[in-house]
Amino acid sequence: MVDLSAPSIFKAYDIRGLVESEITPDFAFGAGLAFARFLEQEREPGTMVIGEDMRPSSSSLAEAFSAGAISNGMDVIRIGLASTDMLYFASGKLNLPGVMITASHNPAEYNGIKLCKSGARPVGKETGLQTIERYVADGNPIIMRSIGVESQRNMVDEYVSHLLTLVDVSDIRPLKIVIDAGNAMAGYTAPPVFERINVEVIELYFELDGTFPNHEANPIDAANLKDLQKAVRKHKADIGLAFDGDADRCFLVDENGETVNPSALTALIAVRELAKHPKAGIIYNLISSRAVAEVVEENGGTAIRSRVGHSYIKKLMAETGAAFGGEHSGHFYFRDFWCADSGMLAALHAIAALGSQKSSLSKILKPYQRYFASDEINSTVTNPQKILARLEETFGQQDRVTIDHLDGLTVNAEAWWFNVRSSNTEPLLRLNVEAKTQARLDRVKDEVLAVIRS
Repeated sequence: MVDLSAPSIFKAYDIRGLVESEITPDFAFGAGLAFARFLEQEREPGTMVIGEDMRPSSSSLAEAFSAGAISNGMDVIRIGLASTDMLYFASGKLNLPGVMITASHNPAEYNGIKLCKSGARPVGKETGLQTIERYVADGNPIIMRSIGVESQRNMVDEYVSHLLTLVDVSDIRPLKIVIDAGNAMAGYTAPPVFERINVEVIELYFELDGTFPNHEANPIDAANLKDLQKAVRKHKADIGLAFDGDADRCFLVDENGETVNPSALTALIAVRELAKHPKAGIIYNLISSRAVAEVVEENGGTAIRSRVGHSYIKKLMAETGAAFGGEHSGHFYFRDFWCADSGMLAALHAIAALGSQKSSLSKILKPYQRYFASDEINSTVTNPQKILARLEETFGQQDRVTIDHLDGLTVNAEAWWFNVRSSNTEPLLRLNVEAKTQARLDRVKDEVLAVIRS
């Protein structure tokens, strides 16, 4: 029986924990057994695809997971080094369940496992991960049947070719791009993509090194974008790209070295997707800027509001047939990519838009940047539900204010809105505020934080 001394490693959307003490080869073997058992019960295909990132422990964990799956009768295709969106591509193209060994943007001492069903369909807490957790905890008795077979397949060229069928960058003007790979998987996937495009690439930290010697591969933290911003200004580049550890998220820096609000990129891609799919649905999560819904409606689409979290967006895409979905965290989802998220595909959309006209990136994005927004503000609390009730009582009594509970508490007024929601894993409340003016933003933010931290 695998020792599941830290059940919190099973998160809402994946498995993630400390190497050696939580995520070990023994654990990965047990998880492979459990996933194979789960897939059989779900009547999934009898073969799975496994990819891995560049962390020092990833190869041994992938090997152990594969051994567990093979022991329970599954065949395994190992695709080796991969970004998470390349794993989704393999799962979609081959119509097989997939496994990605990665801890995404987490620090070097972590590793983890992302799972999906055939066609890149997500496996999260509500779609199988709790069952898999229970199987691991129970010890996974091996079902007596034939041992599976492991094979190898390199899918990099197929992945790149597929991306370039989804975004036309064949006739763009010459661009200078700085890419910060953070010593992570974009250092592996970006070169074969960008060598086929009319761009000059200035590389930052492309050497694969899962110890992250320069900075963590977590671009949502502004400190990790400083080197990219500096390089964009130094080289007078047209655009800067920053990817997270498994390269499923992408963040932009404009020609002035200023960070681009992910909601603005969501709006830009939405316009492009609506040109391909008129009147389509576009999903945005509820902490995205109001500008996203406005832009979607202005371009003839249907704006669909979602909870935060990729499993919710993917489920909503499947239910509604939406063409595209964007999250404020830098995840971008495409119906033409099996409803999965791809940082590289989002980057290609930005490059195609920039390269098809003479304007700078900041000018192209200006129509989508209509409001002032806070960064996400976290507060440690002992009783999140009590505070949410107090916030609702305090702000719900104001004139012309509406309230909803799609995800935490959202309070809407004509000139501002805020959302407060609980963390899935920590005793935290997460606050996002947006307003028409900076002064109003500061005032609302201070009023909300006063209630949260009183």
